[in-house]
Amino acid sequence: MNDMVKNLLIWGVIAVVLIAVFNQFSTLSNSGPQVDYTKFNSDVTSGKLKEVHINGREIVATTKGNGNYVTYIPYLDEKLVDNLVLNDIAVYGSPDEKPSLLVSILISWFPIILLLGFWFFVMRQMQGGGKGGPMSVGKSKAKMLTPDQVKTKFTDVAGSEEAKQEVTEVVDFLRDPGKYQKLGGRIPKGILMVGPPGTGKTLLAKAIAGEANVPFFSISGSDFVEMFVGVGASRVRDLFEQARKHSPCIIFIDEIDAVGRKRGAGSMGGHDEREQTLNQMLVEMDGFEANSGIIIIAATNRVDILDPALLRPGRFDRQVQIGLPDMKGREQILAVHVRKVPLGTDVNLSVLARGTPGYSGAELANLVNEAALFAARRNKRVVTMDEFEEAKDKINMGTERRSLTMTQEQLISTAYHEAGHAIVGYLMPDHDPIHKVTIIPRGRALGVTFFLPEGDRVSESREKLEGDIATLYGGRLAEELIYGVDKISTGASNDIKVATQYARAMVTQWGFSDRLGPLFYEMDDNASYGRPKDISDETARIIDEEVKKIIDRNFERARKILTDNMDVLHAMKDALMKYETIGAKQVADLIARRPISAPDDWTESDEQAAKEIPNEGTEIPPQAED
Repeated sequence: MNDMVKNLLIWGVIAVVLIAVFNQFSTLSNSGPQVDYTKFNSDVTSGKLKEVHINGREIVATTKGNGNYVTYIPYLDEKLVDNLVLNDIAVYGSPDEKPSLLVSILISWFPIILLLGFWFFVMRQMQGGGKGGPMSVGKSKAKMLTPDQVKTKFTDVAGSEEAKQEVTEVVDFLRDPGKYQKLGGRIPKGILMVGPPGTGKTLLAKAIAGEANVPFFSISGSDFVEMFVGVGASRVRDLFEQARKHSPCIIFIDEIDAVGRKRGAGSMGGHDEREQTLNQMLVEMDGFEANSGIIIIAATNRVDILDPALLRPGRFDRQVQIGLPDMKGREQILAVHVRKVPLGTDVNLSVLARGTPGYSGAELANLVNEAALFAARRNKRVVTMDEFEEAKDKINMGTERRSLTMTQEQLISTAYHEAGHAIVGYLMPDHDPIHKVTIIPRGRALGVTFFLPEGDRVSESREKLEGDIATLYGGRLAEELIYGVDKISTGASNDIKVATQYARAMVTQWGFSDRLGPLFYEMDDNASYGRPKDISDETARIIDEEVKKIIDRNFERARKILTDNMDVLHAMKDALMKYETIGAKQVADLIARRPISAPDDWTESDEQAAKEIPNEGTEIPPQAED
């Protein structure tokens, strides 16, 4: 409402100024009607006029009967004045018209006013239209939430029990600082939350403020940095000044790596604006002036690039690791997100948690939301397990692209390709169990073979990694065995890329090379093909040989498996052509040479449609990436 009144006042002033200028330049004549110049000359000669006022080409004539009229000189009449004097008519002239004071001021000051207005507009845009305008450029952009506004509690944070225990004493200190001060204890001044994106770092910081019932200042690391030198440092000072006025309180700095990078790494050295901002932050956190009662919480997923001075005791004393939740944590997180979602009787959160390894808290929230959207599209009143399974498939494998038109040859090629992945992966030791195989296009792929681990994996064995490499080549080998080397498509390009990355990491990072041994070779981020840096040409040659050795060994393992199970490959192709999607049960039955049953979601209409589809293998064009 205040902004509306301000805008109305500004436009009102502009309107008044424009009206005044218009009035100054406009000429409103009330000197009577206009007559032609011929009548005016006749009146002069006949002596009917008493006086004449001349203003440029305009003539205002007054008759002896005190009537007025206006005429204009159509040409320069040099004898006009002489004729008027000769006929005893009073002649009056007008001085040259000068602009008014207001017009003069506008003309002389307009360029300056225009420049000031443009500068004001640019400064407001740089400040994001924030309050205070250009004079607030050095003010902090932190948003302060009062205790009444922070509703998040520890009960809203699930899957991070160890992290919550780490910060519990911070909550106790903010509630009762004297409890620790009496014993000479000093609460950690700063807490750095480290973890992958979406694991709940910001949520946990809000929960700390909500539990402690103290003000909460929230700001991003990028909000400190500006194009003007010294602005970031000024904002840091202003932030801590506001925090001191509301002590005890919490300052939360999200993505602190935007301002806390290691100093000296930039091209501008110590004069860099980012480094000045960091220096000011270091002083405020542990300088001569004590900031008691202020707890600084920061979040990042790039702790390796932070300046060491920022991580030392006295600043960020404690690092709280917030990783991806385990199965129990995922179940707790799902329980939090489904509080407001009406669930069907068949929904089992434990099963969902077991089927979502590697999911972060944000991804689990997205899973619940996608399932609710699927249920709403079908006009259901509750969300069932079918919607959760469909949402999980969408997140893991991409959105179905049923509108994509594929020829029969492409479908058959895709079916053989995915069957090759499934058979090799199923028969590999220590491999993740197969979950689903589909030839329905999803995302960028024409088909997907999805493996689902039984539990959370914290590390990978050499046997598991080599099995993954063999499985990745299963699709390409299936095409080669069915159609020949000359008919191999480009569909395995991504499989080859991932397999090569695995093999190179096994040699250079994980010590799985017999010739090089357990040595680590740091990768050069700028290299096009991931070549390790600071190595000799001979070592680089050995690395390439070891990588190819791993690839060749597992390529042949996959070839042997598919050659020995050629009948299963054809049978799985037929099943995929009929059902489009098969699950773990159907794959197990096919490999055991047992008749397979239809998937659970198979209907009579699907059966009728499948009978109408021909099932003959032919040569195929290249297919999309798998």
